[in-house]
Amino acid sequence: MKFSSALFAALVAASCVSVSSHVLAADAAADSAKGAAHAAEHGGIAWQQGDVDAAFALAKSSNKPLFLYWGAVWCPPCNQVKATIFNRQDFIERSRFFVPVYIDGDSPSAQKLGTRFKVSGYPTMILFKPDGSEVTRLPGEVDGARYLQVLELGMNATHSVADTLKAALLPEPKLSPAQWRMLSYYTWDGGEQQLVKNDEVAATLQKLASACNVPEIALRLQLKAWVAMSGQKTEQRPAIDRASAVARLLTLLADARQTRDNMDVLVYGASNLTELLTATGAEQNKLLAAFDSALNVLMKDQTLSKPDRVAIISSQINLARVLTPKGALPAELVQQVQQRVNDLDKSTSNPYERQAVISDAAHALTDVGLIDQSDDLLKAELKRSQAPYYYMLTLASNAKKRNDKAGALNWYEQGYQAAKGPATRLQWGASYLTNLLDLAPHDEERIAKAAQGVLTELAATRDAFYTRNRGSLGRIGKKLSAWNADGKHQQVFGKVQAQLNGICAKTPEADGQKSACESILSNNKSS
Repeated sequence: MKFSSALFAALVAASCVSVSSHVLAADAAADSAKGAAHAAEHGGIAWQQGDVDAAFALAKSSNKPLFLYWGAVWCPPCNQVKATIFNRQDFIERSRFFVPVYIDGDSPSAQKLGTRFKVSGYPTMILFKPDGSEVTRLPGEVDGARYLQVLELGMNATHSVADTLKAALLPEPKLSPAQWRMLSYYTWDGGEQQLVKNDEVAATLQKLASACNVPEIALRLQLKAWVAMSGQKTEQRPAIDRASAVARLLTLLADARQTRDNMDVLVYGASNLTELLTATGAEQNKLLAAFDSALNVLMKDQTLSKPDRVAIISSQINLARVLTPKGALPAELVQQVQQRVNDLDKSTSNPYERQAVISDAAHALTDVGLIDQSDDLLKAELKRSQAPYYYMLTLASNAKKRNDKAGALNWYEQGYQAAKGPATRLQWGASYLTNLLDLAPHDEERIAKAAQGVLTELAATRDAFYTRNRGSLGRIGKKLSAWNADGKHQQVFGKVQAQLNGICAKTPEADGQKSACESILSNNKSS
């Protein structure tokens, strides 16, 4: 459940057409300073940065596990992790017993390292044995205390989570409660987990839930199985006894302790679970009411972080949308969301928490129809945030919802101009360019200028064709190809293709970089 905002370097204007050598030098200097700054920001955690192989060698020579954190300064969940886990004294003290490694997604060769470790989503946290073998991938959604428990399980594990899974799937598994718990807290969602194929996750979790002999852990595995099933087509799902499932879920929601223990799954999966397990009518209303009651109890829990509280607000909105997918939401809910967002805005002073809270709070306001208030919240944050470009994307999205195409494109362009770091600039540049192609397809001059700028920066980026970069370039290529499908924009398209061909010609063939470059527009060769 990655959920999809952290602190950044100062706002720097950058050209949409090109990046000067001064800007590139400044970026390189900023990257080299991040290690010391990141350690200072996190109360003495001795983060290793730069030479990842040296960090693994240190882990081996010191016989310590290695903890790898892959993140970016702009992502809200990364900042939630910083505000709720990395700042805990018990985590800081525990970090002395492992080698902590931080890979910033914008640091040199970071995207290549992302391919090596099979990560793309921020944040990803992986625990390795001293010999370099992967133990497990840790969740970012659970609270700090529970996270430390899961980390401890991983550090004490004698087998990798992959070997534990194999043992769990045997006809008569003999696992300890600790091994079952590690499986239940593994990061199963998303495309980055390495245990099973994505389309096998739901069935695997269902098997684990059925086999587990520890009731509370079996329940957590079952919840995760149901959430995974909700993302599948009906014919792909394992069989579900819905009446039994609903009864089990209602019992869980009536138990405050169990609800708190499974808060991460329940909050982020409430609407998915409701739609999967109930049809319309009284049964659905009963489950919705139980969820709403349980979420209100969680909202009053002072042990929950402020980002968790925003997640609860969003969950209640999603639950209301089960009954009214497109209609107006209840006025009471809209007023409640507005008040809670105002309270969180006033009470959140930690900069990491604000980066996580304000982004999702703005989305919540938009989701209940308060777009102007969402804009006001975001615009006020532009002045205090060191990463205003992240909020500019939401401002652009809000403008699109009003059908203000010019306003949306201006925010996308401002976001791209302000973005920092090569991978981030490529991602923001892709957002600007692809939205230009959607919202102003006849503005060839602006499209050509934006495409030239993105590719000019790409040419100056080391190890550019990996991981998230590859995804951003793929989106650009797909949109450009569709834009010129009828050949009416061939003059601009041909220039873009020629510029890309020049980049590809200088790209090394190692690790498929050259073929990745050539594939961006490979289906639309100039005639």
